[in-house]
Amino acid sequence: MKIAIVGYGKMGKAIEKIANERGHEIVVKIDKDNQSDFNSLAFEESDVAIEFSSPKSALNNFNKCFEKNIPLVSGTTGWLSELHNVISKVEQNQLAFLYASNFSVGVNLMFWLNKQLAQLMDRFAIYDVSMREIHHTQKKDAPSGTAITLAEDIIHKMRRIDSWKLGDDGQENELPIEAIRKTDIFGYHEVNYESDQDTIQIIHNAKSREGFALGAVIAAEFLQGKRGFFTMDDVLKF
Repeated sequence: MKIAIVGYGKMGKAIEKIANERGHEIVVKIDKDNQSDFNSLAFEESDVAIEFSSPKSALNNFNKCFEKNIPLVSGTTGWLSELHNVISKVEQNQLAFLYASNFSVGVNLMFWLNKQLAQLMDRFAIYDVSMREIHHTQKKDAPSGTAITLAEDIIHKMRRIDSWKLGDDGQENELPIEAIRKTDIFGYHEVNYESDQDTIQIIHNAKSREGFALGAVIAAEFLQGKRGFFTMDDVLKF
């Protein structure tokens, strides 16, 4: 595949490394200082764009890809209030877009486990549910997109929880999410069910960015020849 990387930070560089190892060609790397390359021949001839940028620039980057009808994979978080509008645009114009709050295969397995456990634990009110996420200090949004996905899946599966709250405590119907920022943390997420007698936890701790980069490249491979909106559930066939 000919791949355009949109957002050439640490994730962009990790994606470049993995893509090259899998035999793909990086034809253009677009960052904030070379936005004119959205109009380049290399970008127009790309088979797919992989976008990891910032919440402020994500929607503009999406539109640049959509204008050229280039299939898009994005892992940028913090813009999800516009998700419905983006999906509508993709479907109305028969575009190709795959979004995930986290491309790690391990995290997506955690998403699946989280939904199963939440449905089971809804029967046992003696357990209070809470979450904690830890990321590097450069991460702009809090809680993380991954934490929000986990929280919303819990809300969907547990009748006694109807919202989440940023902070380490909440009302009975609220799911508290503690967001911590530390140096050199790639991504840590835990879901806790605690009673007076014991604690049940699901934990995912990323050891490097390579797991996220690999998942994004696999998603780009999956997207070839398709039209519509997709997630990692489609890639991993959950």
